[in-house]
Formats: sequence, structure tokens, C-alpha cells
Amino acid sequence: MWDKPTLLNWIASLLFALSVLVMLYAALYAVVHLPIFPLREVKVDGQLSHVSREQIKLIVDKHLKGNFFTLDLIKARDAFEKLPWARKVSLRRRWPDRLEVMIEEHQELARWGSIALVDTHGELFQAASGSDLPIFYGPSDGVIEIASQYGEFSKALKVANLEIANLTLTPRRAWQITTQNSMVVELGRVEMQARLEKFANIYSTTISGLNKKIAYADLRYPNGFAVRKPAEINKKSVVELANIKPATTKASVVKANDIKSGDIKK
Repeated sequence: MWDKPTLLNWIASLLFALSVLVMLYAALYAVVHLPIFPLREVKVDGQLSHVSREQIKLIVDKHLKGNFFTLDLIKARDAFEKLPWARKVSLRRRWPDRLEVMIEEHQELARWGSIALVDTHGELFQAASGSDLPIFYGPSDGVIEIASQYGEFSKALKVANLEIANLTLTPRRAWQITTQNSMVVELGRVEMQARLEKFANIYSTTISGLNKKIAYADLRYPNGFAVRKPAEINKKSVVELANIKPATTKASVVKANDIKSGDIKK
């Protein structure tokens, strides 16, 4: 090899180029870490109702270390995302000395039992809220499904001026609603929306005009539904409203023993 000057010249040139690159990198590294590029401003944007100025200041003081170039954006973003109400956070450097932070807050929709809150995306998050919210119950994999159905069920009940207090999805995927006036509504597992819309229409045109409180409504019948008044619950008597058309048909009354289990849809 030593008798090949061309090869030796090529190796020498390569080593020289590498040394120049190392020197440039070292110089750039030193310049970047000099205290001449301080981060002077942190601008936070977003529709913030729960994230406070004090929380933001605490994160800036504790977690934003380094200058404009050396700040670790991933660690900084993780620090902001630990805020209870922060759903998504994005960060961007803005030359010469500013960090822009965009925070999207969770929009509370309901409570998940007594352990968490549910946002409008069907996501669980841990935060404190003093709002009067409906309560969801169900399996851990049913949060998005329940949040989605809540909107549809609420729209149907609005016709009858009823609001949802509790919404439950059982492990067998059957639905149950408890309204703000403490009425329990059994929907079953199929045709829930159609059943609820029919019930809401009849409730608004017929049942509400009776001026009698309804404690329980079972909508799982193929051609109607059954309701119970509070005083009748212990006697297990049932009032069935079958094939009722709004404002044209009166309710028919049957005894609980006359209802066969085969008439109830699961």
C-alpha cells in the first residue's frame, strides 16, 4: 500500500475532510450551547378554561431547560400533557427567542362511574369537575360507544323534555337509561334508537298528559312497551302501552302475569 501514492493521497484527503467536519461540529456545538440564544418568551394558545396561568408558569420554570436550540421539545411537550385537562399539546420554536405552545383541552361530557371523566371524543381523563354531568357505566372497552350513543339518545329524549342522568351498557351490550326525573328506561340490545324515539313521541303526547310519575319503562317488546308507576313497583304490576300511535290511541292495561317472557326482546 505504501508504494501507491494515489491511494495514500486519497486516504489523507479523507482524513483531512473528517477532521474538518469534526472541528466544525465542535464549533457549532459550542456556539449553540452558549448563553447567547436564551429562550425569552413562551406563548401559549388554545381555548383554555381549566389550564391555569400558574400551572403553565410551574412547567416553564421546572421543565423548560436549555436555550432556543438545546430545549428538548419532546420532554417539554410531555410535561404540558401531564396537565389534567390537556388532551393534545404541540410545540414549535419561533426564531429568535420564542416557544409557541398550543394546548387542546378535554371537553367534559360525562363521568365514568366515580373514577374518571369522559370527554367528547370518548376518552377517559383524570381531572376534577364541579359540573352537573351525566354518569356512564359500562365495560372498559365501551367508552367510545357509550359517548357516541349518548348524543343520539339525548336527541331522541329531547322531544319528551327528558334528560339523561345515567347511561349504562351491560357486558351483554344491553342499554339502560335513567333520566333526570329518576325514570329507568330499558332499551335492550337491538333497535335502541327506534324504540326510544317511539317512546319519546308517545311520552310527550300521551303519558306526560296523565300527570302521573313513571318509574320504569321497558321498551323491549316487539309491538309496544311497558311502564310502571312508583306505587306499583313492589306489587310488580305492569302497564303495557302496545301499538300506540301518538294522539290517536289510548293505553291498554294488562297484568304482569299476562306478559309472557317470549314477548320480550333481548
